Amino acid sequence: MKDAVAKKLISEHLVSGEMVAGEEIAIKVDQTLTQDATGTLVMQELEAMNLDRARTEVSVQYIDHNLLQADEKNAEDHAFLRSACRRYGLWFSKPGNGVSHPTHMKRFGKPGKTLIGSDSHTCAAGSLGMLAIGVGGLEVASGIAGEPLYLRMPEIWGIRLHGELPQWLSAKDVILEMLRRHGVKGGLNRIIEYHGPGLAGLTAMDRHVIANMGAELGATATVFPADDAVRDFLRAEGRDDDFCENVVEDADYDVEDDIDLSELEPLIAKPSSPGNVVPVREVAGTEVNQVVIGSSANPGLRDFAIAAAIVAGRQTDDAVSFDVNPTSREILADLTKMGATLDLIQAGARIHQAGCMGCIGMGQAPASGTNSLRTFPRNFPGRSGTKEDSVWLCSPETAAAAALTGEITDPRDLPNRLGVDYPVVDLPEKSTINTDMLVPPLEPDEASTVELIRGSNISALPDFPPLPEKIEAPVLLKVGDDISTDEISPAGARALPFRSNIQKLADFTFTQVRDSYPDDARKIADSTGHMIVAGDNYGQGSSREHAAITPRYLGLHAVIAKSFARIHWQNLANFGVLALEFDDPEDYDRIDENDTLLLDGIRDLLPGGPRLEIGNTTKDERYAVSHRLSERQVEAVLAGGRIPVLARRNEEAQ
Repeated sequence: MKDAVAKKLISEHLVSGEMVAGEEIAIKVDQTLTQDATGTLVMQELEAMNLDRARTEVSVQYIDHNLLQADEKNAEDHAFLRSACRRYGLWFSKPGNGVSHPTHMKRFGKPGKTLIGSDSHTCAAGSLGMLAIGVGGLEVASGIAGEPLYLRMPEIWGIRLHGELPQWLSAKDVILEMLRRHGVKGGLNRIIEYHGPGLAGLTAMDRHVIANMGAELGATATVFPADDAVRDFLRAEGRDDDFCENVVEDADYDVEDDIDLSELEPLIAKPSSPGNVVPVREVAGTEVNQVVIGSSANPGLRDFAIAAAIVAGRQTDDAVSFDVNPTSREILADLTKMGATLDLIQAGARIHQAGCMGCIGMGQAPASGTNSLRTFPRNFPGRSGTKEDSVWLCSPETAAAAALTGEITDPRDLPNRLGVDYPVVDLPEKSTINTDMLVPPLEPDEASTVELIRGSNISALPDFPPLPEKIEAPVLLKVGDDISTDEISPAGARALPFRSNIQKLADFTFTQVRDSYPDDARKIADSTGHMIVAGDNYGQGSSREHAAITPRYLGLHAVIAKSFARIHWQNLANFGVLALEFDDPEDYDRIDENDTLLLDGIRDLLPGGPRLEIGNTTKDERYAVSHRLSERQVEAVLAGGRIPVLARRNEEAQ
């Protein structure tokens, strides 16, 4: 049997380690992307690491999240990011140019390359035959500085696709089927690789939809082969020369699954988890008050055009706010040339900026007690900006059907219900290409003279002390399974503008779970600090390292969980927080909030192996726990985080 495409990509970029599942490996980083919600910290980290200039083939900073300039904070972030791009040699995508993932795919993505990004949906670029991995900001900063990416070698999960999607279904239903079968933890420690004859009916942008939400399965990455569909995409973008075929037939996979596309039906994820998937017909008739189309999860021209064709010549239900977020100015230009923009406007749609918008809770928050249908990737509690929200995830077809009827509707019922036949959308062979809002890096001599523009809301990164020899601290918070980074460090228009100000952002930490957490943590931060006990999959979702930094700033020393989501586990280690897992998951039930836990002899025990013992002095009990830190990570945790280690290395290299 032959190596899978994913294994070939890893092998071609392997710097150190052995490609054995579970072993730490290091791979060369070709490209990076950052966006404004996480990028400000990346640039501060580059500054803290004393970097001279980016050492990657391509690094791009996008402005696509914090676009609502309700006051000076977001504008200050944008000015800071522009100056940092000029200083460190990065491309700068101006505000409103487009969402990072589809824009990067169109302008910079190349088959066979590696890409890491400080956004968990960076994995979407796997649609082009890239090895694209969402990571924490510090991993991206390290990659920009020329460091390899360290990760545990994943299993390769082969998904054979065959058959053709029926009318009224699209790529979103494929990834929702994966989530229906496997849930939000099904892809942990795996790279998903799609193959088989069913690929022939999926365009590169269809594959983007599927690869994007591999993050919701917890997967390290998603990979598609670079085949004729990828060639066609690059040709349409005027980038024929960037194509490099990478197709493997009869590959060997560690795990396998099979999807017959012809047997799928329209699916929808109920509130409040992407894994809570059911057939649309099971919830049909549920009242809907908001429909939003856009986001990196459905970013292609086809996704907007099909919705426009469905609503063309009709008016959306008067109880529904129908919102359209173009994913780029290029997409908006093509929609306008096709006449689809006019169809949307006449049907009652509100056309917003090219950006993430409601996907990250920056505007478009739904009314409490109402249902919002979105073509977005996530519906974690409160992520929309409304604390008690009810967000559903679906395809553009299902979203458009609900916009017309005012209720969740199986789009296959539209012909009989409204006389809407399945539309055939004729897409242009050549895409609109607009690079005017992409600002290239300065030449090194000019870049070295640039001063960073730091507004009043741009704080310095906190300095965290080395890990102490002994931690004796209370359990300030005990949480259950699948706690997301949205619940740790919330999105939304209230908190997001403070992403560059850790001291202020800390005020929002865990307030989605308990309002008093920041104040309670501050009271004991300088004395004992605190610990958190958690269930399975702690830290799922967004890659935002703020979810590790702000609790650390408030005195968090350790999290003891049944298991961790990959990116958040790495972020905790990067900022000196000890991530421990119960050897016996039932010990989770033996610990209560306010119990005092004791870890002694840490600085000697951590380098000695993965096994530790933690004492509960309140109940006079002891629990066996383990860490999964490599020697490299142990060094960083003991030092108080990875930045001091990298800064020292950069100083030695200059």
